[in-house]
Amino acid sequence: MSALARSLSTTLYGRRGLALALLLAPPLLWLGIVYCGSLLALLANSFYGLDEFSGVIKREFTLKNFVELAAPANRDVIARTVGMAAAVTVGCALVAFPIAYLMARYTRGWVRAALYLGVMLPLWSSYLVRVYAWKLLLAREGVVNWMFAEAGLSWLLQGILAVPGIGGPSLSISSLGTFIVFVYIWLPFMILPIQAALERVPQSLIEASADLGAHDAATFRKVILPLALPGVIAGSIFTFSLTLGDYIIPGIIGDSSLYLGQVVYLQQGTAGNVPLAAAFTLVPITVMAVYLAVAKRMGAFDAL
Repeated sequence: MSALARSLSTTLYGRRGLALALLLAPPLLWLGIVYCGSLLALLANSFYGLDEFSGVIKREFTLKNFVELAAPANRDVIARTVGMAAAVTVGCALVAFPIAYLMARYTRGWVRAALYLGVMLPLWSSYLVRVYAWKLLLAREGVVNWMFAEAGLSWLLQGILAVPGIGGPSLSISSLGTFIVFVYIWLPFMILPIQAALERVPQSLIEASADLGAHDAATFRKVILPLALPGVIAGSIFTFSLTLGDYIIPGIIGDSSLYLGQVVYLQQGTAGNVPLAAAFTLVPITVMAVYLAVAKRMGAFDAL
């Protein structure tokens, strides 16, 4: 065995390309066969049809599934999902930026470590436990409703819940509640890339901006924000894509409105219409492909 190892070492010595190819071969084969192969199978299924009488997949080329995507109900599902993903991304960015800025510019040592722990700690608990905990918090008899009542602001909460499109009987049965839980669940994925981008902003640039007479708002707008923007876009890749494909949160929090992930789950599971489910799955893949292309042009991958 040692002789074989010595022979292999002698063969690879000085041949970095060969050594790199041998190291990358297993993960590339896994990626190519398992991941890309499953995507190709998914794409192929989206062009098949379903026999309405027997429920058996007919392996004949058809564009019926993509035509069905253009139906008004399906367009509403797509628009609702993309709109929620965009809103969650903006909400996460607005909440995450001050936290990330505090961590990057004003903390050191154990204080920064404690903030890192606070950001990462929710990820150590079960995803479902956190979602169900928020369902209890946002319920009509929950803590959030009680806090509004104690502050004498029940009228404000009821006014918000009465707004068409975002309201409902309670926060736990409303689009607003779905939005709140999405922001909470994905917030760490936005904080960390922004914090990493802000750490790379040279202090000398901020000092130079102040020396040239710029006030704090101008420095933030013209120096800090442009340099931190790749981190914001990098974080948005996570929040946007994760929201696009999630079907658990809308199923637990919110009204009966369907999202893409739920439709794929229902079509593949309950209805047994795998071709239509595959066609629906290509929608977030296409949206994310366009989103990633734009993000790459804006330098987001440099902050990952």
